[in-house]
Amino acid sequence: MYLEIITPDKKVYSGDVEAVRLPGAEGSFGILKNHAPIIATLKKGTVKITDAKKGVENFEINGGVVEVLNNKIIVLAENV
Repeated sequence: MYLEIITPDKKVYSGDVEAVRLPGAEGSFGILKNHAPIIATLKKGTVKITDAKKGVENFEINGGVVEVLNNKIIVLAENV
């Protein structure tokens, strides 16, 4: 899967990932390969990324929107 995290100022992250955990407005949720298409709102919290090499990175966001389509994840974050 390919992930991009974008803020109004810059692109914060881009690369291949194994899994992503997001702070959804209705509760946190995870995305794995071949996830169904989805658009969801995000609340303030931590985006946890497990990259292709099994490394883990965390980003704090203040809300935003995520779109998942064809193994591409785009997070439009208010701030990181």
